[in-house]
Amino acid sequence: MNVKQLLVAGMLGLATVAADLNAFNQKENKNSMENLTLTKEWDKTFPKSDKVDHSKVTFVNRYGITLAADMYKPKGTEGKLPAIAVCGPFGAVKEQAAGLYAQEMAERGFLTIAFDPSFTGESGGMPRYMTSPDINTEDFCAAVDFLVTNPDVDSEKVGIIGICGWGGIAINAAASDPRIKATLASTMYDMSRVSANGYFDADDNVEARNALREQLSAQRTEDYRNGTPKLGGGVPDVLPEDAPKFLRDYYDYYKTERGYHPRSLNSNGGRNATSSIPWINFPLMSRAGEIENAVMILHGEKAHSFYFGSDAYKKLTVTPGKENNKVFMVIPGASHTDLYDRMDVIPFEAIEKFFEENL
Repeated sequence: MNVKQLLVAGMLGLATVAADLNAFNQKENKNSMENLTLTKEWDKTFPKSDKVDHSKVTFVNRYGITLAADMYKPKGTEGKLPAIAVCGPFGAVKEQAAGLYAQEMAERGFLTIAFDPSFTGESGGMPRYMTSPDINTEDFCAAVDFLVTNPDVDSEKVGIIGICGWGGIAINAAASDPRIKATLASTMYDMSRVSANGYFDADDNVEARNALREQLSAQRTEDYRNGTPKLGGGVPDVLPEDAPKFLRDYYDYYKTERGYHPRSLNSNGGRNATSSIPWINFPLMSRAGEIENAVMILHGEKAHSFYFGSDAYKKLTVTPGKENNKVFMVIPGASHTDLYDRMDVIPFEAIEKFFEENL
């Protein structure tokens, strides 16, 4: 055998090894899903629709965390459907607002999933109740992985809906993943901005941020000594007399029969107390202007969070030839939490039209 033949043989051998490793890795990925305990009974904060089929599904993100989701599929449909992945609000679970949006959009002809993010609800990941701008953005992209490979889905017609803090995360996901053809950010927060600057940018200065960093670093030390992270606390069980309106609105949703759920962070103990550490230095909206696909930002006129949506919209760039694919819709008189579950306030017809035109 001459040198050329030896080289060819060696290359073929390497290719065989690579193929074997790839097959092994694929097998490992499929077998390494966490064994999640998924609730079988209907435990949502909204009534079950008789117009859609509901089922539980799981999928794995790029960090190996298994995510749990509720799938909603319109009854009696055939062929490949446009699809939407839904998550939010920040601190909620899929049995709350995300599931309501998903079920409603399924009634309107879309295959949808509402998922719990990493470390939260029925999804996997340790430690529990942690958040991460990178991993949570990946959660949306992993949901897209699941949908574009689903045999019932048209892989060229996949969108996402992010509610509250997940609205900002949805925009970040759309900036990184062109498979997302249309994005709705409903009653959105920019979690980087509020973490770094406080509400209404009241603490947007070096001194305030450094004081916050000192506090969070001290908590890290305490958590390490204790061997377990401290929770930051959700919506308070008892409202202070001077509670601002937005906190009263949160209480009315998370702490009452309207929206309470036992797995919801905001309904109970809240997120890990050091969760805001990475958000402070993470510019969530930094690439929003590079999104070529469609984006709709939906906000209530009276929402305390209105400035997040308004300023995010200003960062979006209209794509040449697609002059109508960036939309800012304001709902007169609506508060932040009205867009969580108020069926008479959420403009589902406009949302349906947006996704139909852009998927």
